[in-house]
Formats: sequence, structure tokens, C-alpha cells
Amino acid sequence: MKYLLAGLLAITFCVPAFAAGKEDQRLHRSAEILMEIMKTPEKGIPQDLLNKAVCVAIVPSYKKVAFGFGASGGKGALICRRHGDGPWSGPSMFTMGGGSFGLQIGGSATDIVMIVMKARGAEKLMGNKTQLGADASVAGGPVGRTSSAATDVQMQAEILTYSRARGLFAGISLQGAFMKTDGEANERLYGRKLEPREICLQGAGGIPAPARPAAY
Repeated sequence: MKYLLAGLLAITFCVPAFAAGKEDQRLHRSAEILMEIMKTPEKGIPQDLLNKAVCVAIVPSYKKVAFGFGASGGKGALICRRHGDGPWSGPSMFTMGGGSFGLQIGGSATDIVMIVMKARGAEKLMGNKTQLGADASVAGGPVGRTSSAATDVQMQAEILTYSRARGLFAGISLQGAFMKTDGEANERLYGRKLEPREICLQGAGGIPAPARPAAY
């Protein structure tokens, strides 16, 4: 966990000078969300799951708006272990969204955290567009110090999903939501075009030099 947080924080505070302000803010907020959640272990992500995680994705302030037709969306950052089991990578940026029909009205903003538990799940997220539940299996994740109370469905899922709203943190189903690579944000962040697999699995683009001692 300390290496994951160090990686997030180092990347957040040492992004290249040419990185746009919006990407900088997205990374800052992603690191803050994970730290805030893990401050209360009894109500956070089980430590043993984080230790085994292949990737972690965070979407700060995922918004849902509904007036007859429901729409949702947000922008997040994905970091992975290089080659699936190595040190944490630099971030690959993505967008996320979905929709629903029916009689509904209102709006909400929720922080989303996704823990990718299997290498094949990570590969699927790095495609241009992925539908959760269809292209990659997902389940609301268990909460607590350990995953001992996790169900078979949760333990078999490629991706475990969580939400935090109004101070409450819990597993949530994101079946049907779409994730799409934010290529423009990646290009602004790294100064050149890079695919998610190059960033997350191969370490292309690297982590800015001042961040390397903390991240590794």
C-alpha cells in the first residue's frame, strides 16, 4: 500500500511542467481519495486485496444527472504494476460513462475506485473502449481490514468496484458502464502520443525523475 500511495503522490506532485492543469488536478484528487479511504481500515479496501492488485483506477467526482433520461460520466486515472507484477507505472488517463432510462430526476457526484485483480482484466481496460460487465467481469468489492468475508463472486471478478458518497464507502455495481482511453489527456501529460499498454505495462513515458525515489 505504501508503494502505491507513494507512486500516486509522487506522480501527482511531480508531473511534467507541460502537463495541463486539469490532468494535474485529476491526479491530485485521485491520490487524496485513496489516502482518505484508507485512513479508516475497518471501512476501507482490504489490505490483502490491494497487495494483490494488478491495477488501481480512480474517478474523482463521477457525476450522475437524471431528468427522464439518466446520464453519468467522469474522468479518472489508471496506474498498474509494470508487466503485471512489477513497480507501479505512470498514470494512463481515461473517461467513464453510462446511461439509463426511466422516470428519474436529480443528480449526484460520487468518487469511484476500481481494483483490478487479474491481468486479463487489466488488458481489457487498456483497450480503446471497454464495457464493464460485458468485456470485463466486475463486482462490488468487500470492505474491511481483510477480504475474509468476500463472496465467491467477488473473488472471481476481474475488477472490484467501490464508491464513496456523502462519507459512505461501499462496494457498488458498475455493470454496463463504459471506460474509454483519454488519449488527448495522455498526450498532454507525457508530451507525446502513448497507448495505455505502453504507459502501464511497459513503463513508456516513465515517471518524472524527482518522483522516482519515492515511487520505487
